[in-house]
This record gives sequence, C-alpha cells and structure tokens, in this order.
Amino acid sequence: MHFSFSEEQQMIRATAEAFLAEKSTSAAVRRAMVTERGYDPQLWQSICEDMYWQAMTIPEAHGGLGLGYVELVATLEQMGRYLLCAPFYASVCLATNALLVAASEEQKARYLPQLAAGTTGTLAYTGASGRWDCSAVEALARPEGDNFRISGRYRYVPDGHTAGLLVVAARSAGSAGDAGISLFVLPAETAGVRRQWLPTMDQTRKQAQLQFEDVLVPGDNLLGEFGQGGPALAKIIDLATVAIAADQVGGAQQALDSTVAYLQERVQFGRVIASYQALKHKAADMMVKAEAARSAVYYAACIADEALAGNPLGEELAEAASIAKAYCSDAYFFNAGCGIQLHGGVGFTAEYDIQLYFKRAKSTETFLGNGAWHRERLARALLDREAEVVA
Repeated sequence: MHFSFSEEQQMIRATAEAFLAEKSTSAAVRRAMVTERGYDPQLWQSICEDMYWQAMTIPEAHGGLGLGYVELVATLEQMGRYLLCAPFYASVCLATNALLVAASEEQKARYLPQLAAGTTGTLAYTGASGRWDCSAVEALARPEGDNFRISGRYRYVPDGHTAGLLVVAARSAGSAGDAGISLFVLPAETAGVRRQWLPTMDQTRKQAQLQFEDVLVPGDNLLGEFGQGGPALAKIIDLATVAIAADQVGGAQQALDSTVAYLQERVQFGRVIASYQALKHKAADMMVKAEAARSAVYYAACIADEALAGNPLGEELAEAASIAKAYCSDAYFFNAGCGIQLHGGVGFTAEYDIQLYFKRAKSTETFLGNGAWHRERLARALLDREAEVVA
C-alpha cells in the first residue's frame, strides 16, 4: 500500500482544483443552491463531457476510466473545498458504488454505461428512524411471481428528486438489522414512485423523500439474491462514508484558508488581527484538525480500493470508514465554527461564504452518522473482537 500520490494522482488533483476554482465559484454556488434542482445542468454536462468524472471508478470495459478510490477521494476533496453543487456524490459514490458491489456482470453491462454517459443516480435506503446502518431500511419488498412489490418511504436521499436511476433497499416483512434486505435498481420514473424535494439547512446539497406505493419491480432488477443484500448494503454505506469524509476534508481546509485570508485583511487597533498570538493559536488548531482528518480519509481510501478489489485488507473497511468519518466530521465542524468566530459578527451574514461551509459541515456531520455514532460503532467492534479472542 502506497501512502504518497503518484504523478497521475497529483495531476488529477491539480486538474480538479483548477476546474472547480473556475467553475464552482461563490457566485455559481449561490445561483445553483437556490433552485429546487440544486445544480446547473450546463455545469454537470461540462463535468460529464470535458472531465468525465462521472465515469471515474467505472471499469474501462463498461465505458469508464477504471480509476481507484484514492483518485476519487482526491477529486471529492476539491469538490468539498469549492462546495460543488452537482449530483456527483449521489451518482458516483452511491449509485455507481452500489452497482459495483452488488450487481451481476449482466446488470453492470446494462446500467454502468448509462451512468458513464451522464445519467444521474442515487441510493435510497433510510427510513425515518434516524439511523444510518442497515437497520435504517424500513421499506418492504415481497415476491410476486418472478417480480417484486416494494412499498414504503425513503428519506434523506441525496438528489433523489432529480436522479434518473434509483438503487433502493427493502426488507422482507418481519426481518430486522441486516437480515432480510434486498437491493433493486430501477428507473426513477417507474410507476408508483413519488418523489419530493426536502428543503434542508444546507442548500448546497439537495435531499429528497421517495414514496413507493406498491411498486412493481421486474425480477431482473434484483441485485444479488433476495433477502441476502445486507452485507452488500453495509459495504456500500461504508464506501459512501469514506466519500463524504473526503468532502468534509476539503471543506475543513477551505474554512481554514478563507479564515486566515480574512485575518490577514482585517485591521483592528492599527494592526491586522492575524498578528495577534491568540488568533494564530486558533488557526494552528484548525490546521491540525484538517491534516489529521486528511490522513484518516486517505488511509480509508486505500482500504476502500482493497475492499473493491476483494483483497483481505478490505475487511478493515468498516473500521477505516468510521475512523475517517469521526475525524472528518469533528474537524469540519470545528474549523467552520472557528471560522465563524474569527470572522466576528459578519461570519453569520450572507455576504461571507464561511456560513455556507458551516451549514455544509453540520449537514455532512449528521449524514451517515456523526462522530459520536462512529466512535460508538468502533467501540462495539473492538469489544466484539476482544470477546472473540477470549472465547
């Protein structure tokens, strides 16, 4: 396992930074976030045609670039830094990952080229319980001949109201936890699917509620075996967790950079406030948070590559994902909160972008579990491991 960027990875990261600095400006973000769609279709088209990022992790055999999770995380970090408003996370880190993990070769050949061509997608699995693991699945699926019927409601679905392709999880009646879960892929316009945009505090990433009313799904749309999709869903969630942590690292870094820039401009009592030692100490704390989070997320990206390749080290994915999410959630919220304070009263105003990062920090902290939730998950895993050793 390598812990330094290759020349190709450095080029990918630099290219992403340059493109997003030009295209995802503060003005562009503010224009997109006030729309119900939540992104500029022309920008998404440019991403798909000029950068081909939507096909980054799709194998070359299915029209993709065949790159790994480290390259994806490097790109997501820059997207978080520039608050990109686009269906990239939902399409690549949810829908594409779900197909890579759970789909058969025939299903991959059918759906991955669609995503590579720019069709948007997402994953829906959470109900209203507030949980983020497999136990969050509340929708029910039942066999009906060679087909299936799905009924239930999904909440907190990223870009669910605009996605063209849905991957959904549903469970058999009477099941709980990760048992009895099945995964399905279907067009968003399938009869019986109702979608509604859910306004949230963070306007830069849209969420939706989906209502399935006795939706008929063909048997060919089942991913894997009926009732046996729990382990696949858990892996998909962990991969998505690493991806959102990368977004958080980029935001934490930008919160630091923009705050330091402000401190170097603001003059108080005849001197720039960046010269005050107390503020230097706070900026140093912010830098330590960002660097620790970055180390955690890139290690998790390496583990994600191993997991997707089916290698033994990939068994550490759940642990690495929780470590990354815990560090990155805390770092982003800390840096954005400190940024608000160090900007003074104006930090809360719409004029300054730091308040946008503060809102994104809070929304990404709660999405897929906050730091406390993941630390508890790690503790349970360690205790279970010790119990096995003792036994």
